[in-house]
This record gives sequence, C-alpha cells and structure tokens, in this order.
Amino acid sequence: MARSPARPEASDPAAAPRPMGSRPRGPLAAGVAACVAGLATVALPPLAAARVYDAVEVRGERFVPEADIRLACGLEPGIDLTERDLTYLEDCLMATGVFSAVAIRGEGSTLLVDVTEIPTRPGRIEAGLLYDSEDGPTASLYFERYDLFPGTFGAVTLDFSAEAQSIETSLYRADAFGPDLDFGLDMGLRRSDYDDQGFAQERTLFGPYLAWTPGEALRLEFGLGYRRDRMHGVDDDASPLLQAEEGTVDAPYLRFGLRYGSTPAEGAANDPTADRGGFSVSLDQYLWGLGSDNAVAETRLSTDSRVALPGRFDLLLGFDAGVVASTGDEDTRAVDRFYPGGAAFRGFAPRGLGPRDDGDFLGGNRYAVASIEVQRPLGDVFGSPMRAGAFVDMGSVWGLDDDLGGAIDDGQHWRSSVGLTLTFDIGPAPVSLFVAKPVNSERGDKEQNFGLSLTTRF
Repeated sequence: MARSPARPEASDPAAAPRPMGSRPRGPLAAGVAACVAGLATVALPPLAAARVYDAVEVRGERFVPEADIRLACGLEPGIDLTERDLTYLEDCLMATGVFSAVAIRGEGSTLLVDVTEIPTRPGRIEAGLLYDSEDGPTASLYFERYDLFPGTFGAVTLDFSAEAQSIETSLYRADAFGPDLDFGLDMGLRRSDYDDQGFAQERTLFGPYLAWTPGEALRLEFGLGYRRDRMHGVDDDASPLLQAEEGTVDAPYLRFGLRYGSTPAEGAANDPTADRGGFSVSLDQYLWGLGSDNAVAETRLSTDSRVALPGRFDLLLGFDAGVVASTGDEDTRAVDRFYPGGAAFRGFAPRGLGPRDDGDFLGGNRYAVASIEVQRPLGDVFGSPMRAGAFVDMGSVWGLDDDLGGAIDDGQHWRSSVGLTLTFDIGPAPVSLFVAKPVNSERGDKEQNFGLSLTTRF
C-alpha cells in the first residue's frame, strides 16, 4: 500500500549547474541525503517470514537520482526484509519530504520501489562577472529551470564582453523517446570582432539532437541542425586569403558525438581519502554546410585523465586534436579552421600561432595539443583549499588548402612550453592562473606568459 502521511512542504533546492548538451541530474538530491543521518539508522523490528531480494529496482524517479533513493534508507539487495520492514522503509522515504507517495513491494526476487515526486520546478537565476586574460571582463547571466515545460529542462546563458557577445538556449527532455533516449535542442547566436584578427564573425545555430545514455559512463548523440556562418568586415590590408574567404554560408549540418569516462567526485582533488582517479574521452564529428559549395567535415578528439600518485600528487594528462577538410567546391575558410592558444595551449596567445600572411594568423586545418601536469594540494590558504602544479604543453597547428602558391608556410612546426599553475578561491569566486614560457617556438609566434581566470556570481 502506498504511504502518503501528512508532511511539511518540501523546499525547492537550487539545481546543480548543467553543461550544455548534458543530461540534467540530481536537483533534489539534498532532500534525500538529509534523512540519512536520522531515518536511515532506524532499527527495524524483526518479524517472521523475512525475505532476501537479489535486486532493487526504483521506478517513477525524475529529478532525484536512483542512487540517492537507494542509499538514503538502505535499500540494497541481500538484506532480510519483512512486510513490516517494507512499511518502515516507505515511512523513511516519505520523511525526506520530496515524495508525495511511496510503495515498496516484492516481485519475485526483485524489490520494487515506486515513488511519486512532489511537483516542483527547481531552478535558479545567476548573474556573474568573469575576468579572463583572453577575453577581458565578461558579464554573464544564467537562468535554468527544471520542468520549464512538462518534463523539460530549460536554460539560457548570456555572455557579453567588448570583443565577443553570445546567447545560448537549451531545452532537454530525458527519456523523451523511451528509457535512456533523450531529446535536446540547442540554439545560439555568437558575434566576435577580436582586435588581433583581421575579420569579424557572426554564427547562428539551431541544433536539435537525440542522446542515448545507457549508463553513467557512456553517452551517444546524433543531431541534424542548421547553421548560418557569416565572415565579414575583413580589413582592407588583410591577407588576400582572408579577403577571398569573406561571405556567408547558410546551410544544414549533421553531427555525431560520443562521450565515455568517469570523473572524480566534487572536492575529491583536495580529499586525501577520496578516489581522485578519472578519465574521459570525447569524439565529435560534424558535417557543416550540407548542400553548399562550402561543405566541410570537422573531427575533434579530446581525452583527459587524472591519476593519483603517492604523496597526494596527481598526474593530469590531456590531448586535444582536430581535422577540418573541405568536401565541397570551395576551400576551408578562416571561420572553419583551428586557433589553439591561451588556456588551450599555455605560453602562446589565442590566435597567435600557425600559418600566417603579413601578420594575419589564418588558423590551420589540423591541430594537436598534448599536456602533462603534476598537481598537489597546498592546504587551506585564507580558508580556501589551494592547489599548485607544474606542466609541459606541446602542440602544433598547420595545413591550408591554399598557401598562395607557396607564399605561406603552413608546415607542421611543433611548439612546446613549460609553466606553473595555481587554483584557489577568493570567497565564492574561483581563481585559476598560470605562468608559462615557450621552450620551442617559431619566429612571429605571439606569446602569452600569464593567464588568469576569475569568476564571481551574485
């Protein structure tokens, strides 16, 4: 019998930040966790006819993760349970204040837990100020809400700086087409006009996609969308290559994405007893400009891993690479090509290395950057955990479809840099900084020896 006793109204806890294109999870986990200390330790009186269940299955959960439901009141397989025990477990879950009804029953060797969550629409609005050594001061506004539409998560992000402005919106419906088959929709507009680049860019994107998430470690995405990419305002004295690439591509696209891996729990990096290891790999394939003369295929690969070493040291390994190739009648354009640098290749400025012509950096059709870093916590400084690290970065960006008859050197020239990192918090504001020095570079490369990122929200 479902338990529905009188209870106090549940509050709406703030939802956790959700990266774009990811499945929202866990906005009410705090409500379940709150009962662990009290009700999970309730002694259950013995009764005859106890049964042992080989598996526990939770049904009806939407915002509260299944793992939190099971852990809150000790719902694990292999435990002797009587009918009275099941009643106590129902009362335990009801006491969390996040369910309007709970029913627990046995079905064969499986213990079924049916829950009905209290209708809530948890969300948040957050304004922020980011200072980044690449883009300068950036003002941001973020809004998210679960059940913005029935069963649908929605989010809006606005960023504004002197040289770049963007707005991104996202809708996400879990299990839209069956278990683990979700639907998402990303829309965005971005404008940039960097003073160290000889052109301006406007990009508008409308991107519905399907996401299959058979487990916590694996995620597959498939999307068919539309993108408008405008390259304009090319400087009069810019490279002839940039002048020839000016224009607009307005066409549909296809994309495929794969994510696999695991990440340490929040705060694990500073907890000597926690499992700090983790890894992730992502592969993205895009077919831009379908049906146009400017059709291109773009492939991106990214891997990251953290390995715990003796003495509370952590080894961080990273690798990022990409290839873009024309599949239409026209060559790739500057807005298609890659520009590693800044935080992505420390020691070198954004848009500051690779093929160039008369001082204009043109980007490259290929790039690869590898990073090795060793980090260690330094303890609390001003009440905040601080971590320091030392790193080596190595990479290159190269390749053009048109080198203007050999006038542009688009060869693969490897660069490398070494440096130090430091991360800490100033009150609620996380701070990340690095100092770097190129070891191998090419004549004309632009260096960036210092990088700083600071974010505060209010």
